[in-house]
Amino acid sequence: MTTTTAIATKTQLTHVLVLNGPNLNLLGKREPEIYGFQTLQNIEDDIRQLASNHQVKLTCFQTNQESALIDKIHHHGLLTTNPDEQIDAIIINPAAFTHTSVAIRDALLAVNKPFIEVHLSNIHTREPFRQHSYFSDKAEAVICGMGAFGYTAAFNYLVQKYQ
Repeated sequence: MTTTTAIATKTQLTHVLVLNGPNLNLLGKREPEIYGFQTLQNIEDDIRQLASNHQVKLTCFQTNQESALIDKIHHHGLLTTNPDEQIDAIIINPAAFTHTSVAIRDALLAVNKPFIEVHLSNIHTREPFRQHSYFSDKAEAVICGMGAFGYTAAFNYLVQKYQ
């Protein structure tokens, strides 16, 4: 897969972009029996601690707007000329956009960075419309059903593989 070659020549993973899609700002309040009781801030704090331990810069972003996710992928993946803003890999929970967004898929493919698709719930045991992902066939890995630990697993995978 060509996405893995994007940072294979680097000696170290230096910057990871963590993207979260619609309604994830409501974590801890919205359907905790499905999504858990941790807030998005709790999850980001946990990943930030991991990143700090591995001396990896972490940029976290959540939005309910598809175009804002695309702009963030474009900026950090291809458009920025600032080395501090250039990313090596992406962890993305596209949320509801998982099942609808060819545009986000295309943005991820355009930047040619390895990405991990994360879902708090197991999308394969949910409603039929939630079982299809526009990202899974291009993701380096897919983690679902592990709750907030899925983000930790995704980050640890990237560190193990690329650092």
